[in-house]
Amino acid sequence: MLLGIVTGLTAEARIARALSDTEAGGGTPFGAEIAAEKLVARGATALLSFGLAGGLDPVLKPGDIVVPTAVIEYGVVAHTDPTLSTLIGGWFGGFLFAAERIVADPQAKRRLRASTGASAVDLESGAVARVAARHDIPFAVLRAICDHANRTLPPAALIALNAKGAVGLGAVLGSVMRHPTQIGGMFAVGRDAAAARRALIRRVSGLVDRGGLLML
Repeated sequence: MLLGIVTGLTAEARIARALSDTEAGGGTPFGAEIAAEKLVARGATALLSFGLAGGLDPVLKPGDIVVPTAVIEYGVVAHTDPTLSTLIGGWFGGFLFAAERIVADPQAKRRLRASTGASAVDLESGAVARVAARHDIPFAVLRAICDHANRTLPPAALIALNAKGAVGLGAVLGSVMRHPTQIGGMFAVGRDAAAARRALIRRVSGLVDRGGLLML
């Protein structure tokens, strides 16, 4: 199998590029679907959703890696491929919920966990699952937790990405200037996101040392 890797952020794509062909979707489900279709058009016969995720299970802390057994989107459960999931580091054993927008506050996270049973949430994996089903190819998910289930994300964190999946510093600074009380929260978000990125880098480095995943 030739692996295609879908990310939300361009920074995530730079990490994943060491493994195989990569496309960033800009941090939206629609963008992730376009990215996945581009990878299939270039020859990908398996897909991997890669990057950051929000925690729904309070046990998970920033930097923890999740390799879910299934993705839940619109009430549909799409099971990940066990062989590919084992190759990228083994089962985590939980579900991941595919959201349309960032889940920003603890109350919403608790409701989502209670209603779906999911342990983590992201914006791209549902689209990757749909494209994989459309083309009848396997898919898996490799994500690092970047915010705890009990954390409230500040407003600037919700508008941080531009359409290309890069951090829009102008938008972030503008939000912080209008609401300076969120500065502490933004520092915490940055610290936790850095821990998640380091975890992804370590996992990718380990896979590269084993020979990578370009051809499975």
